[in-house]
Amino acid sequence: MINFRGSQIQSLMYTYETITEAVSGLKERGYTIDFNLDENCIVCHEDKFNPEDFDIAEVYRFEGNSDPADEAVVYAIESNKGHKGILVNGYGPSSDSMSSEMAKKLHFHTH
Repeated sequence: MINFRGSQIQSLMYTYETITEAVSGLKERGYTIDFNLDENCIVCHEDKFNPEDFDIAEVYRFEGNSDPADEAVVYAIESNKGHKGILVNGYGPSSDSMSSEMAKKLHFHTH
């Protein structure tokens, strides 16, 4: 437990060996919506969230041992409307195209 100016914040670190483990672990912790990336927003069914409409709570990066196409990032996302879900996106040569604003939001959390 970390004490920050009178507040207590629980610090938990999760580690996952595979993308499947990360997705499963996040779903067990309430991140049940599957988000997809559009050029300038993330999408779930008919709902669209612009970069300012969500926060990235956790990020897990996976690198392929021999194939760069196996590189991916798993994001745990929380929207400003209370939606909690997961976005899986490739990076490097396998990343999806996106607006510069969305790229900044996602890129900041992968390094």
